[in-house]
Amino acid sequence: MARIDYFERRLDDKRRLTIPAELREEFLSGIVLTRGFGSYLHLYPKKVWEEEVEPALQASGNILDEKIADVNVQFRRGKTEAELDQKQGRISIEQHLLDYSSITRDVVAVRAGAYWRLMAGEQ
Repeated sequence: MARIDYFERRLDDKRRLTIPAELREEFLSGIVLTRGFGSYLHLYPKKVWEEEVEPALQASGNILDEKIADVNVQFRRGKTEAELDQKQGRISIEQHLLDYSSITRDVVAVRAGAYWRLMAGEQ
C-alpha cells in the first residue's frame, strides 16, 4: 500500500476534521494539535509528541535562553490533545487554532516527517 503524504478535507459545521481511513491507525495513541512556526498547525500522533517532541522541548538547552523559551511557548500555546473518533475518524479543532492558522473550512494536510502540517486550503 502506498504511503499517504497529502490530503485535503473540508471541516464540518462542528469544526471537525475527518482523517483518511488509511491514516487512522497512525493516530490510535491520540492526537496533539499545536501552533506551527507560521500560519499553520502541527498535527502529531500523541506517541510522536510524547517520544520525540516533548523530550526535545525539555532538553533544548538553557532555560534562560529566549529563543528556546520562544519555541517552547510556540508549541505549548494553544496545544490541545484529543482522541480520534473511532467510528468516523474525526477530530475537533478548537476555534482559536483555526483563527491562528486562518483555516475557515478547507484544510490541506501535508506530512512533514513524523507529523502533519495543516494549512488553509484555497479560498
